[in-house]
Amino acid sequence: MTNQTTQAAVPVAAKKPKELTKHGHTRVDDYFWLNQREDQEVIDYLNAENEYTKKVMAHTDAFQDNLFEEIKGRIKEVDQSVPYFNRGYYFYVRYEEGKEYPIYCRKKGSMEAEEEVMLNVNELAKGHDYYAVQGLSLSEDLDMLAFSVDTVGRRRYTIHFKKMGTGEIIKDTITNTNGSIAWAADNETLFYVTKDEQTLRDDTIWRHKLNRPQAEDVKVFVEEDETFGTHVFRTKSRKFLVITSYSTLSTEQRYLAANDPMGEFTMLQAREDKHEYSASHYNDKFYIVTNWQAKNFRLMVTPDTAPSKENWTEVIAHREDVMLEQIELFKDFLVVQERKDGLERLHVRSWDGSQEHYLDFGEFAYSAWTAYNPEFDTKVLRYGFNSLITPRSTFDYNMETKEKTLLKQQEVLGGYDPMQYTSERVHITARDGAQVPMSLVYKKGMKRDGSHPALLYGYGSYGINVTPDFSSARLSLLDRGFVYAIAHIRGSETMGRPWYEDGKLLKKMNTFTDFIDCGEYLVQQQYTAPERLFAMGGSAGGMLMGGVMNMRPDLFKGLIAAVPFVDVVTTMLDDSIPLTTGEYDEWGNPNEEEYYHYMLSYSPYDQVEAKEYPNLLVTTGFHDSQVQYWEPAKWVAKLRELKTDQNQLLFKIDMSAGHSGKTGRFQRFKELALEYAFMFDLLGIKE
Repeated sequence: MTNQTTQAAVPVAAKKPKELTKHGHTRVDDYFWLNQREDQEVIDYLNAENEYTKKVMAHTDAFQDNLFEEIKGRIKEVDQSVPYFNRGYYFYVRYEEGKEYPIYCRKKGSMEAEEEVMLNVNELAKGHDYYAVQGLSLSEDLDMLAFSVDTVGRRRYTIHFKKMGTGEIIKDTITNTNGSIAWAADNETLFYVTKDEQTLRDDTIWRHKLNRPQAEDVKVFVEEDETFGTHVFRTKSRKFLVITSYSTLSTEQRYLAANDPMGEFTMLQAREDKHEYSASHYNDKFYIVTNWQAKNFRLMVTPDTAPSKENWTEVIAHREDVMLEQIELFKDFLVVQERKDGLERLHVRSWDGSQEHYLDFGEFAYSAWTAYNPEFDTKVLRYGFNSLITPRSTFDYNMETKEKTLLKQQEVLGGYDPMQYTSERVHITARDGAQVPMSLVYKKGMKRDGSHPALLYGYGSYGINVTPDFSSARLSLLDRGFVYAIAHIRGSETMGRPWYEDGKLLKKMNTFTDFIDCGEYLVQQQYTAPERLFAMGGSAGGMLMGGVMNMRPDLFKGLIAAVPFVDVVTTMLDDSIPLTTGEYDEWGNPNEEEYYHYMLSYSPYDQVEAKEYPNLLVTTGFHDSQVQYWEPAKWVAKLRELKTDQNQLLFKIDMSAGHSGKTGRFQRFKELALEYAFMFDLLGIKE
């Protein structure tokens, strides 16, 4: 399927090739010119691609509209979060009918008190195509609200301030920040992070006084190492401000008493290669989750007056089969979130040693997590739970009596019945013998005869786990006969830290082959067939899509690659591109020859060949700061030039968004409707 508008743009690239030479090896990049963001020729090219996608999919417009309304129709428009209590107030977020954005509220002392609207984002977002708010943070006296706004999608936030007593948004603003804010205890001093103008790396911590110009702010810390970023936060105990420097594999923290904002930060533990740690504070002690001599992490404790490593003592030892992920501290209890056999567990331990137990979730494939628990002096743990068939749920759990109270479960409008669906957790044997978990969900009564379509989702990078979560939007697939599967491939930490290490750097190929092996399992076990199997991934998962498409194009009917990281070598060689240097621990540094050639072997853009490819839908955002728009643009252009099939190749660029797409509550489902329509159309599903 071709279109003269976009085809005409392809030969232009040949006039502007760029030779890229490294380690004596030369690559010719015919589409390098597409990285000129301000070039009208580039803008025209992207607009032509959008027009082409619109033309090819025009016959599905009504279907897309219906899908959007179907997905939106399952969402309760008038809704409210479960309130949490902190420092004398109940805080919650609510939504109004037809409104895209949240309304942040509080009530003093009781939920029966008068509502105080802290921030109505719907009002602030008027006139903006993109409007993201984050970092809401109240001063010590709870009277000044700081909040951060991004109106472009580049994740460069401007901090604003609202005086709660009067409702006035004051003139004081702070620009070029990462959006996070940490107040000192004096109600007038706060700390924030700015970004490098070119690379967008979070590199500098500043001290700001309210109602003083940003030009007078004091620089308190600069992260000089280009492979590190930095951020600042206040501990749950509210006693300390903490600056964290972080890379993929190393951490360093400094702390300062919150009531002494003009003081100097003290080193907690100096950075060491491949040593990650995070400190929580309670009762004059730092509790430290660390991988020091503990690949799957352990828990240590140390006095807050002597926090360096030589003073650490062990609270929870390292375990080969259990990954310690994070902790929550209470007056009488310690709650540990850990992972075993690929699933989260919540482990409750009393400080006096009188009891120790795990929460029982009653399902085999699920996701559970500690929610926001700002209070120390309580016996109640708030946690979240969901699964592929159980909607998102919030519970209060009495750690002493073990009583569990369901506070709220996501309401699915239209009569959702979980008993109509089945979820599974299977382990497939990868080609090297590794046992790769895969989570599946489908409608009950499905016959495993290969006649059903399937969508296989994957990510597999940075140790990030794709959890088996509920999605009301996914019902539009399941109710049309789809099997939905998540491949928990290496590169994640699903099976512990070694699982991550076996899917990165010079072992990255395991990520691709694991995913392919999961797809082959679905075919072999007759959940589906290659002519009905689709795959989807975004960002680094988009790279996964490009890799498996090059390696096994025959296995898939079609793929969806969202904001895909596909030009791996060129990007990792350009340290002026945002976030590149911090990625060396994940992919390797291609300035070293061994990593250069290994990355080249799987880089989707570099491995495009003259052969048949599956149908492909690619999406991106023009303002994406994580994966620059030109990576998918170049990839699509090269595929258009070289592929030998007549399958669909569609490219949709959101010219007003970034890495995360639309900001509105419902608008993001329009892209999802396009993705679903892309698959349904190829399968002949009309309604």
